Amino acid sequence: MANVIVIGAGAMGLAAAHRALALGHKVTVLEAAAEAGGMAAHFKLGDLSIERFYHFICKDDHPTFALLAELGLVQELRWRTTSMGYFVEGGLHPWGTPLALLRFPHLRLIEKLRYGLLMFISAKRRSWRSLEFITAAEWITRWCGRNVYNKLWRPLFDLKFHEYSGNISAAWIWTRIRRLGRSRRSLLQEELGYIEGGTETLVDALVSAIEQKGGTIRLGEEAFRIRIAASRVTGVETPSRFLSADAVISTVPTPYVSRMVPDLSPASRAAYDGIANIGVVCVVLRLKRSVTPHFWVNIADPDIPIPGIIEFSNLRPASGGEAVVYVPYYMPVTNPLWARDDESFLSEAMACLSRIAPAITADDLIASHVGRLRYAQPVCPPGFAARLPAVETEIAGLQIADTCFYYPEDRGIAESIRLGRAMADAV
Repeated sequence: MANVIVIGAGAMGLAAAHRALALGHKVTVLEAAAEAGGMAAHFKLGDLSIERFYHFICKDDHPTFALLAELGLVQELRWRTTSMGYFVEGGLHPWGTPLALLRFPHLRLIEKLRYGLLMFISAKRRSWRSLEFITAAEWITRWCGRNVYNKLWRPLFDLKFHEYSGNISAAWIWTRIRRLGRSRRSLLQEELGYIEGGTETLVDALVSAIEQKGGTIRLGEEAFRIRIAASRVTGVETPSRFLSADAVISTVPTPYVSRMVPDLSPASRAAYDGIANIGVVCVVLRLKRSVTPHFWVNIADPDIPIPGIIEFSNLRPASGGEAVVYVPYYMPVTNPLWARDDESFLSEAMACLSRIAPAITADDLIASHVGRLRYAQPVCPPGFAARLPAVETEIAGLQIADTCFYYPEDRGIAESIRLGRAMADAV
């Protein structure tokens, strides 16, 4: 039995702690925030409890299914038919099915056929290795042509990755296409899942299970420094105490690693510091009525400064016909727009919705929230896999990972669970 400290009480940290306790270890979880959950934590939007950042479940999310079974929550999983839209040149169009593609008015027939073939092959493809050293722009252009990339994809990349947009790994975007392409009831029907009560249901169950198994979760206690002696981890220093440990699992964003583990070699610190991240300002709106019939809408319109909206209530229904809409603004925190006040983001987000659905006005707004996360999306360029440090570090007993270690998979609850459990197994 080892004395294990897990840093971070997001989904990955909680999954690691839960698994480590099941293996017989003693576990303490340190979380700087006042609540557990990380990106999966909830907040109150008026009287509605809702995720800070939206989450959904796909048919291939097997680690999530396994954990729900362990926690006795399988009966809380719900599946719902969802759809996608594309807002292009001032109009909203259905998207995501062969029929929608054929009816889409802004591509030539040959472009539609090439695009459909790319989506079909991507859903069937098993390996990402041959895509690892080319950009998403090169890959999409090779399959679909320059016009398709410039019309449908480049605006999304530019608004999400800004100066990094032309250097995103094809392997990374392929896994996103594949995950969604495989979460379908049929060729014409997308089907996604959610947990009744939201991700809070899963977080609360994990916290309860950890505490029932004898684990300790210290909220509002930041891991200030990981202590090392003779190339082995000895514990974690917080602002108020030192906690000894035989093993430490860190799940906090990689930009914090160099400060938290100054005893790493210069090469290791440089590897963590070299991972770029994009921040997000996420405007969450509770409205009196629906904006669109779609779960998500991609936006490729020069007059709208966001890459899309997520109408979460078209997955997890809200009461009384209300709508819950996420409007994410992705940008590096060095971007001058990051310093804008919350009210500016809120008014602009409402204006964007009015462009998509002119009937939506300020009178439809019931409640709103503007959340910010400095390290929301890792930037994954070609060759990213080789640039990632090993999860098991050069320091004995110390493992470090955050969401970029899911690569080529993107952020998600299932990947958090998978990697968290794997790190516990490695203790």
